[in-house]
Amino acid sequence: MAISYSFHLLGSSAAFAQVRLQIEKSAKVDAIVLIEGETGTGKEMAARALHYLSARCDQPFVPVNCAALAESLVESELFGHERGAFTDAKSASLGLVQEAGGGTLFLDEVDALSPKAQAALLRFLQDGTYRRVGGSSTRQADVRVVVASNADLQELVDTRRFRRDLLFRINVLSLRMPALRERGDDAIELARAFLARLARHYGREDARLAPSSLAYIRSHPWPGNVRELENAVHRAFLLCEGSEVEMAPAAQPQPHAAEAPVPAFQQAKRRAVGEFERQYLSALLEKTHGNLTQAAVLAGQDRSAFGRLVRKHGLRPPTGAAG
Repeated sequence: MAISYSFHLLGSSAAFAQVRLQIEKSAKVDAIVLIEGETGTGKEMAARALHYLSARCDQPFVPVNCAALAESLVESELFGHERGAFTDAKSASLGLVQEAGGGTLFLDEVDALSPKAQAALLRFLQDGTYRRVGGSSTRQADVRVVVASNADLQELVDTRRFRRDLLFRINVLSLRMPALRERGDDAIELARAFLARLARHYGREDARLAPSSLAYIRSHPWPGNVRELENAVHRAFLLCEGSEVEMAPAAQPQPHAAEAPVPAFQQAKRRAVGEFERQYLSALLEKTHGNLTQAAVLAGQDRSAFGRLVRKHGLRPPTGAAG
């Protein structure tokens, strides 16, 4: 079983040794675990390790990408439905909770759930019981739940995009997967492991990383973390002609001379959201003459969260303003 996640749990750095220790300890107790970390840090691999090191290792491990669940079908997907429960329910469905019975249900990107879905999940986690959509009988689940997010859930709570009570419920045990840039030479160790696996798969046992590749791996920030590193090694391996695998930055398409470069989606989104927040906050502060309490009420925000947003954008109420 360990083969499926062993490459992602390699690493000799102190930061990653601490993570492995936490995984081993958490696997021994049957409690909810919240795994946080940037995209590509290996959160699902950590969840699999938790499962396969636990007493539930012989039972199913069922991963669920919450971002891929249609909002109208979340409860049906998780808890199942009876035949005729809705228009397309031509037969009954067990649901993922029952599918994971006796094992582990891994809910990835839990922050993507809608408020309604968050409420349904909270009800289930409170006592482990659920009903199929369209059903009348209450069922008791025998499943361990592991949850993951690459978003800051506390920040989402502060901005009312994630339920505070749900965060309390899922944050029984927690793991933070460190970014690859925080793990020293673990990137070299991982790259060599990825290359060895590729060499065996393609029958090229003489493949090795060129000295220039080691320098590149150490200097690159790896914003996509382990996933980006694995893909980079795979690409360099497939393109190399000799036994030495040369890794270098991926070629970027050059913008047309008459065109401005188009920013990445997430970068553009952050800029747009930041500009909207600043304009919105400025307008509210002007309307309330700098009174933070009144402005927070108008925004429908908790005052402390509203104050953090104001400080984030470097805005200051007029001198002498109350609130």
